[in-house]
Amino acid sequence: MVSLSVDGLVSGLDTTGLITQLVAAEGVVQTQLKTRLTQTQKAAEAYRSINTKVDALRSAAEELTKGGTWTAAKATSSSTAVAVAVTGTPQPGSITFTVTSVAAAHTVVGATQSAPPTTAGVYSSLTVYGPDGTTPKGTVAVGGTGSLNDAAAAINADTTLGLNATVLQVEPGKYALQVSAKATGAAARFSLGTGSAPATGFTTLRQGKDAKITLGDATSPLPITSATNTFTGVIPGGTLTVTREDATPVTVDVSADPDAVAAKVQAFVDAANAALGEIAKHSANGKDSTAVLRGDSNLRRLSDQILTAVSDAVGEDSPGVAGVQLTRDGKVQFTKDRFLTRLQADPAALQRLFTDTEATDGADGVATRVQTLAKQLTNVTTGSLTLLARGRDDLAKDIETRIADWDLRLAARKEALTRQFTAMETALSSLKQQSSWLAGQLSSLA
Repeated sequence: MVSLSVDGLVSGLDTTGLITQLVAAEGVVQTQLKTRLTQTQKAAEAYRSINTKVDALRSAAEELTKGGTWTAAKATSSSTAVAVAVTGTPQPGSITFTVTSVAAAHTVVGATQSAPPTTAGVYSSLTVYGPDGTTPKGTVAVGGTGSLNDAAAAINADTTLGLNATVLQVEPGKYALQVSAKATGAAARFSLGTGSAPATGFTTLRQGKDAKITLGDATSPLPITSATNTFTGVIPGGTLTVTREDATPVTVDVSADPDAVAAKVQAFVDAANAALGEIAKHSANGKDSTAVLRGDSNLRRLSDQILTAVSDAVGEDSPGVAGVQLTRDGKVQFTKDRFLTRLQADPAALQRLFTDTEATDGADGVATRVQTLAKQLTNVTTGSLTLLARGRDDLAKDIETRIADWDLRLAARKEALTRQFTAMETALSSLKQQSSWLAGQLSSLA
């Protein structure tokens, strides 16, 4: 709808300005709605931010409820020839061995030719034989022109034989086809032939072999082999990776790692403080507070629930004996030395303090009840924080609809005012013309 320009055609008034002021006066409600929308959107964001911190607390608590957390161990190797990694729950202990061999992939090479690798007629087909050297595994049809490049491409395209090939430049102007097993180990050995007999036209460049470590001394050795350079199961819950042969005995030690356990508890305490801090930031109720959720009773109650879950006794034991306690300013403090002392004295009791469930002795452990609380708060469908954020989102959508309705209402009001002022100017113009006519008539009678 096009607005007419009516600025003071007869009256001399700034009618456009008057209309703008009148519309603005009627739009106060919309302005208030826009302010409320901003506050509502910020509130939803604040609830989601708190939800994220509480979910991080849930994750940290969940780590403490896992049995593997409390049996953490570390492994060390006396030699750079062997790397050791903890992959599960290793048993403390020590083993000594020598690295007898490292795994290798079987490799063969064809005859050298003094011609470019695109030269035709070198290979028409290649037969692959298994580790025994006599049992055929398959035949590769070279195709193309039968060049070295064609042979390499045909081998690489075959996904059933477990081989890869490349064309080597042996010296300037001389080339040969190299074929290797994709897997290391003795079981991946093969022979390659150009005719009906194995190993015709190819020689072994590198023998495929297993990696081997040998425990014990020369009189009673215990060899252990692996098709790869990684050994699993030699130490329960850990893996060994050998990188080179070494006749010097290598010792691998596995021992408990209390610092790793303490680090998990520290992460739990840090997550609790982060959640409490986020709640405080968005709900601060001080005199000069501008927090978007200032004085929110739901959040005050949530802080109390977290602090209670972290600090309440479990049976006759208080979390304080494990170094976890509250401070005067409403935060959680962790004393690592106290925790490690208790862990060394009675690891089972300390684990129960954090991981017990009501089903075992009528009381949940610290981590168990915090995890339960956090799940109730952050569940994607029923969590109280989730529902609070969703409620503000729904309210924001309703406000946006009302603002849009006001846009239409104010546009209609502006149009109506414009027409009214236009009519006024038209009427004034008509009166002015009549006045001029009457003045002329009176003048003529004088």
